[in-house]
Amino acid sequence: MFKNVGESTLDEITLEKGFYVLHFQNESNEVLNFEREINSTFIQMHFCLRGNSKFLFNNGSYSFDVLDNRSILLYNPQRTLPINLEIQPKTTLLSILISIEKFHSLFSKESGYIPFLSNENSNKKYYDDAEIKPTVSIVLQQIINSNINSSIRELYVKGKVYELLSLHFQKDETAEGEYCPFLVDEQNVLKIRKAKEIIISRMAEPPSLQELANEIGLNIKKLKEGFKQIYGDTVYSFLFDYKMEHSRRLLETNQYNVNEVGLQVGYSTSSHFIAAFKKKFGTTPKKYVMSLQS
Repeated sequence: MFKNVGESTLDEITLEKGFYVLHFQNESNEVLNFEREINSTFIQMHFCLRGNSKFLFNNGSYSFDVLDNRSILLYNPQRTLPINLEIQPKTTLLSILISIEKFHSLFSKESGYIPFLSNENSNKKYYDDAEIKPTVSIVLQQIINSNINSSIRELYVKGKVYELLSLHFQKDETAEGEYCPFLVDEQNVLKIRKAKEIIISRMAEPPSLQELANEIGLNIKKLKEGFKQIYGDTVYSFLFDYKMEHSRRLLETNQYNVNEVGLQVGYSTSSHFIAAFKKKFGTTPKKYVMSLQS
């Protein structure tokens, strides 16, 4: 299936029954929506190479954000998770839909360290949110740029998806302990995600960790551990990165000066904002804007 809507495309490749790849490219200035039925036997993996997207569930009662250079994995054998996706402007997203049966056949020997493959977790919900590894990012780009002869493209993409899966789930030999993402009940996951929404919505004046923990109904220890395991970073390091990305996008609109952007993301003085921006991107906000104009 191939759709072309203005500057935006959707490319869906069927690798085999129960194994699909979807590539979304939104180059327009509008938010695009995509819906697709999918049953509860599927694992969903969504990789955002740039921009951001939002997955809506339960008629929009809760959602998952897939931010720039991050991936999410969703698996819920107890209920269907149909794809209801909002793709923001200037976003590139690649999704892999794979049946649990197919996944088992690929990773049967690795079930000891992939949590949702173990017997004790086989009927549990599973959510994971991680930064895209550099090695995975390279393979994602190769899949997206696979402009080879159509008769062998599916074979090429299938091989690359196998490579992507093996790299994504590869054990980090330098890490202490076993591979163990944040595998808890849905309520705690939603509380952690609520914490993320709160700090983003109040980025100019974020709450303290204690205030945040009180608001979502978790103790500080669970908040800190859960946030780190779901988002791969501490609460305030995540917020810093988000503020810098948000400020970068504001500068790109040419609607605000440096001081105004700094105030919007919580810096009372422009010098503090400039220092933070340079720490993140290696250049000053003014030079960044000039580079865009050139």
